[in-house]
Amino acid sequence: MPSFSYQALSETGRTVTGTLEADSAESAQRKLLSMGYIPVSITQGARPAGLSAWWAEKQVDLTKVKVKEIILFTKQFRTMMQAGISILDILRILEEQSENLKLKRICGEMNADIKQGKTLFEAFSAHPKVFSNLYRNMVKAGEESGALPEVLHRLIYLIEHEHKVKADINSALQYPITVVIVLALAFYVLLTFVIPKFVGIFANAKIELPWPTVIAINMYNFFADYGYFVLVGVIAFIWGFIRVLKTERGRLVWDRFWLRVPVFGPLFTKAAMARFAAIFAILQASGVSVLAILDILGGTIGNAAIALEFAQIKEQLKEGRGLAPPFRHTKHFTPMVINMVSVGEESGNLEEMLQAVANHYDDEVAYAVASLSAAINPILVLGLAGVVGFFALAIYMPMWDMTKMVK
Repeated sequence: MPSFSYQALSETGRTVTGTLEADSAESAQRKLLSMGYIPVSITQGARPAGLSAWWAEKQVDLTKVKVKEIILFTKQFRTMMQAGISILDILRILEEQSENLKLKRICGEMNADIKQGKTLFEAFSAHPKVFSNLYRNMVKAGEESGALPEVLHRLIYLIEHEHKVKADINSALQYPITVVIVLALAFYVLLTFVIPKFVGIFANAKIELPWPTVIAINMYNFFADYGYFVLVGVIAFIWGFIRVLKTERGRLVWDRFWLRVPVFGPLFTKAAMARFAAIFAILQASGVSVLAILDILGGTIGNAAIALEFAQIKEQLKEGRGLAPPFRHTKHFTPMVINMVSVGEESGNLEEMLQAVANHYDDEVAYAVASLSAAINPILVLGLAGVVGFFALAIYMPMWDMTKMVK
């Protein structure tokens, strides 16, 4: 089906641009009218009419929708639904109020999809890069149960919860990453700009160089002779590493590796357990089946090794086993999660048990993040002192020997 680029006027008089698929220009015009737009120009092809319109479309495509914007969008959507405003009016209001260009366009496209008879779930599903699998399935559960505002309330909690956990972990990792980068830059500057200034002086002095100076000079000579090869090798390694991570097997090996790393492994495991328990509890309360929940968790847990275990649990559930036995044969789920799932399934309070697990591991993650910072900081300080101390010895030890010779 051919693609048509268009410029049109919205109901508020605002100029909108975009592309749509239609059988003909007349069909594209009818689609625009059904979306509530007044066509100004329609051109077959992916490039909108005029350079400015093309650039405006590119700006929309390059715009990212942040988590905070999704949270605000969902809160506004829920509030207006509770006030009794129709879906079409909600999307129109959100389109007018949104400051994010991509989210503004998405609201307009979703409005058009609803007008054409699609469900709200189908309208959200047309934008998987903005609305996650979890988000879309929560909307589906709320739409089917007729309790969409309540489901959206739970969804807001989940998004805010995950955003907070990720922000805490990123905040804890930000300092060590910054220090490592500074260490690398300091090493490069000292080796490239400082050591060369002293090489000639030390050579003319004809003194026996101490081992730190010999190592530093050899490293400088190596990078001077083979620096370009090293750079090409590093770039090739990074490129290959990224390509491997994009494969299913590569991602699985990488995620398993991080779960085994001391200090970091327990932190990531606890964060995954908190996410699992919170999502499972809320999805079950929203009326989603256990098999569907496991599918959703497999795509949202954020770790391929744990996601693989969800697939294995799902297969055992299809064989007629209960929920608790398959969890006992997993490798990465903690004893607390397994026992709470077992107790919750037997007592019929699985949702309450999992919510308790989520709250517990939220506290554990917060404590682990604080412990991580406390454990890493001394190591980073020693690393920084070691680099600076090594180059200080490499420079000042031979200078001290030269001073003694002069005396």
